[in-house]
Amino acid sequence: MKYVLVTGGVVSGLGKGITASSVGVLLQSCGLRVTCIKIDPYLNYDAGTISPYEHGEVFVLDDGSEVDLDLGNYERFLDVTLTRDNNITYGKIQQYVMEKERKGDYLGETVQIVPHVTDTIREWVERVAMIPVDGKEGPPDVCIIELGGTIGDNESRPFADALSQLSYSVGRENFCLIHVTLVPVLSVVGEQKTKPTQHSIRDLRGLGLTPNIIACRSTEVLEENVKAKLSRFCYVPIQNIFSLYDVHSIWHIPLLLREQKAHEAISKVLNLTGIAKEPSLEKWASMVEISDSLNVPVRIAIVGKYTDLSDAYLSVLKALLHASVAFGKKLVVDMVPSCDLEKTTKKENSRAYEAAWKLLKDADGVLLPGGFGDRGIEGMILAAKYARENSIPFLGICLGMQIAVIEFARSLLCLPDANSTEFEPETKHPCIIFMPEGSTTHMGGTMRLGSRRAYFHVKESKSARLYGNKEFVDERHRHRYEVNPDMVASLEQAGLSFAAKDETGERTEIVEVPSHPFFIGAQFHPEYKSRPGKVSPLFLGLIAASCGELNAVMNPVSIHQDNQNMYLEKNKTKVGPKKCFGNETNKKSQKLQ
Repeated sequence: MKYVLVTGGVVSGLGKGITASSVGVLLQSCGLRVTCIKIDPYLNYDAGTISPYEHGEVFVLDDGSEVDLDLGNYERFLDVTLTRDNNITYGKIQQYVMEKERKGDYLGETVQIVPHVTDTIREWVERVAMIPVDGKEGPPDVCIIELGGTIGDNESRPFADALSQLSYSVGRENFCLIHVTLVPVLSVVGEQKTKPTQHSIRDLRGLGLTPNIIACRSTEVLEENVKAKLSRFCYVPIQNIFSLYDVHSIWHIPLLLREQKAHEAISKVLNLTGIAKEPSLEKWASMVEISDSLNVPVRIAIVGKYTDLSDAYLSVLKALLHASVAFGKKLVVDMVPSCDLEKTTKKENSRAYEAAWKLLKDADGVLLPGGFGDRGIEGMILAAKYARENSIPFLGICLGMQIAVIEFARSLLCLPDANSTEFEPETKHPCIIFMPEGSTTHMGGTMRLGSRRAYFHVKESKSARLYGNKEFVDERHRHRYEVNPDMVASLEQAGLSFAAKDETGERTEIVEVPSHPFFIGAQFHPEYKSRPGKVSPLFLGLIAASCGELNAVMNPVSIHQDNQNMYLEKNKTKVGPKKCFGNETNKKSQKLQ
């Protein structure tokens, strides 16, 4: 087994996850099978109970584990299916060690960080590295490990010690360390400064870890004299120092690494020369070229609770991007704080109220994502009402679907107090209720999580046609509230279609308004399984409907084409020259972060 460790220095948020994912793409293109492990040094058992404002969205895997968003990057870039063991936290390690101690596995010993905790970390990494994640038999060739946080953080020291032991035990020819660092430019001086990187490398070596490759983050291309200086003071060959400067789209990063021959540097360190092929990234490069050439916009308003941080909706943004590229449109996303749509904001901050409503009314389509808690709920209900009454394409995900049901009950069933028991426990008309199997005492890992099967009950529904008229689909879930089965009949009589349900036929999975051009709500999270080239059908439907061309994707065959083929078939034109990608997230050029 070959290991590639990705660490970060100077500051957090440099893009270690994107770097690790891009290295994985590069190695895959060389014919190697790749798996990934993300290490998070926090004491939480998993990411499930952490606020989106802390670390961004909580990503959910097929097995129901709630993990760091970087595992979403790994799955999207590498098209693999990871498991809960691919995300290591200090909380998991601590629990594992203490359970062994209580069982008497360490009987007679003084249990310590070294060697008991560090040995557990190392053994965990070696075990998980051998598990295939690409659907093929046999172990992968390379395991990419991302150490979260910044080198020098106290909480990551046990992991740094364990990884140092791993590098010694497997040998130099089986361990490659890539250190991602920042090369800032002080506006007063105007030159790229290397001192922060030098100090970061010194701290790294102090932990027993020696970098083989330095990936330098910067606003502009790294100057040759700066590379030479880093090589001289950090004792890393100049050809192993790579410039990862700001780009329009993170899809460019694997191409940047290939252009700088990162695959040759990694192959040399890992003794893969003669085993790894020349990288074949033609399909990836074509996808990037297509995305850069798009200039006809489609504007989607995301009305949610956590709009101050785009990473809180990272998978939603990526799924929209995948769908817009597949449909040949340039994505423009407007983040609309749901609370700003409410009447209380009109009284307290009329400018924010007017700005929010302008964004909503200017949108070609509306998306309501998931979330928890009652803040901003009335604003989300108003957004659903506006989309339904004005025939604006609408997609509600998880909470967004529940909001659509509440709004429908209030408006069409004339139940103004209809609500969810999550927001109003004593409501007289509970449209959304707590699932009976849910825990009322524990929050972590107690929701309905992971891949679940949804069976289509309305064969001619838009959602069934988008999924290729399948009998059922498997999608990932994360919720503890559901549509009240006792209200389904009255909602159906009022015109709401329950297009898909679970295996019992009782739990709602998809709702639609058949008389609307495109109004769909899904209890599951379709964004978690979206990939470049493997577009989520519901997101593709939203984009197509927002462009007034829904019928173009109702053909089941077209849905399963890759991005490039769908775009070229649809446009029948040669891809134009590269242009700035621009609005990948919220009208700001996407940077590697």
